[in-house]
Formats: sequence, structure tokens, C-alpha cells
Amino acid sequence: MKLLVTGGAGFIGSNFVRWWARERPGDTVVAYDALTYAGNRESLRGVPHEFVHGDIGDLALAEQTLRDHAIDVIVNFAAESHNSYAITNPGIFFRTNVVGTQTLCEAARRAGVARFHHVSTCEVYGDLALDSTSPFTESSPYAPRTPYNASKAGGDHAVRAYYETFDLPITITNCANNYGPYQFPEKVIPLFATRAINDESIPLYASTKNQREWIHVDDHCRAIARILDDGRVGETYHVGTGEERSIEEIADAVLSALGKPESLKTIVPDRPGHDRRYLLDASKIRAELGWEPQVGFETGLSETVEWYAANREWWEPLLERAPVDETAAWK
Repeated sequence: MKLLVTGGAGFIGSNFVRWWARERPGDTVVAYDALTYAGNRESLRGVPHEFVHGDIGDLALAEQTLRDHAIDVIVNFAAESHNSYAITNPGIFFRTNVVGTQTLCEAARRAGVARFHHVSTCEVYGDLALDSTSPFTESSPYAPRTPYNASKAGGDHAVRAYYETFDLPITITNCANNYGPYQFPEKVIPLFATRAINDESIPLYASTKNQREWIHVDDHCRAIARILDDGRVGETYHVGTGEERSIEEIADAVLSALGKPESLKTIVPDRPGHDRRYLLDASKIRAELGWEPQVGFETGLSETVEWYAANREWWEPLLERAPVDETAAWK
């Protein structure tokens, strides 16, 4: 099999390239990435792969890449994904996540790929009350509340439209919050870890009880592999664990893993549109495909924090790239 992994130098994409190369070494993996601020070729160091520097919004290059490499399967991770950055620069999110996704679908249609797998997010559904007993299902209505969420929702609709109109053989996953190695240090777990390692304050949004569902990136990779192997074309699958933690619980766990004092915690104003809670019903992928998460949260978080402590040379050069200062008050 020949796979094109878009966003292949990003967090989840690079981990997927690593996972696939390790688990299925007979396949060819082409990483395709625009190398924006969050893309990092160092995340692919030592991994067998081919690389194309390109934007999913470049139709000619995307189509030519699919043809030149005789790609069978596209796994689309390419996206602008940071909610805070979407508040300061929303236009780029709609250009990449909506128009870019549609353009990649068109390239896939022209090249005749066998499968287009699109990676989405739990955030397209809006948020849940903290005391809600009803998780999001695959049939929940979309109700995005931020520019990032809305742009991902738009991309999902484009993918489904290409299936319904052009018979593009697609599958979609909506996934819980990922964590693990090689995540850009703007996201909450690496942000807390890298700042605590440096004995700097870690910023908690004022709504410290807001919750997220967490999944280790390797479990996400396993889920996508199961869907590519046996998932039904045209279907959406939720990928979640049921493992929820509040922002304060995450901060406490990171500090505990590093042996750092709770005094490093500091409260900053909530960002606009800060969602309260996400939780996915993942019973469909479990029942149909037999997928189950394998990495428990406590183990995965501890190993992730240890990775950041041991790989300062990977993340330190990235700190100056961050487009948003998460410790600053919102204007």
C-alpha cells in the first residue's frame, strides 16, 4: 500500500507516519506538509518515508503528488488546529481547513485514490454541560462555537459532499483530544510540561473545571488503521476513550510527574468561546471494528511528560515560533 499522510510533519501526522512505518514496514508512506510554524521535519528524523513540501490548497501539486507516487490512500491530518491562534487569525483556518480540504478532495477525485480518510475533531459538535450524561454520537448535530471548530466542521461537510456527489471513497473520524510526544508546545499538556521543566508558571484558564476527553496519539493511530482495513466507506467513526480530566487535574498531574510545586499554577482569563466539555460515544468503532484504547491516561501522561523532559533539544527551538502567548490576557 502507498499512503499519503498530509500534515505529516505535524503532531498526529508525524506520529502516524512513525506508527505505520513501525507496524507495516512493507508499505510506502509519503509525508506531505506545508511546514507552517507547527510543522517540523525533525519529528520524522530516522523514520523511513518520502517527503513532499506542499500545501493541501495547491491543487496542481496535490494531484501531481498523488499521481507521481501512485497513492492508494490519503490520510488527511493537515489542519490549522490551535483554538487560540484561530481567534487572532481566523482567516487562515478557513483557507486551510475548509478550502484546503475541498481542494485535496478534488485532487483525490481526479487521481482516483482508493480511500480518502479525513481526520476531524470532537469540537465540531460544540460543547457539553459539565454535568451532562449524554456524550456526542455520530448523529449529533454540528454546533461549532469557535473559528477553529467551524472551519473543521466546514471541512467535514466538504468531504461528505464529495462522497455523496462524486462517490469519493471516504471515511471520517472525530477524535478526542490527543496527547503524546512530538506535540507542539502551544497545546496544553506540552505547554504545562515545558514551562514546568523550566520552573516557569503554567497558565490555567479561569474555568479550571472545564473538561476534555483524552486519547494517546498511538491509540488514535491504531483506530485509523482499523478503519482503513475494515471500516465502511462513507461512514464516520468516533475515536474516544471516556478518559476525562479537567484542566486543573492535568496541571496537577504534570507537576506531580515532574516533582514541581503547585505554586507554579497561575490563573489567566478564559479565551473567547472557551468550550466547557467534550465527550464522544465511541461504541460504534468498538462494536464494528473491535478497536479499544491500549494506553491508560496515567501511564500515557507520565510517559509523555518524561519524553519532554528528555527531549529538550526537540522542543526548545520551537518556543519562539508560537504565534500566541497563552500567558497573556485576552483583549
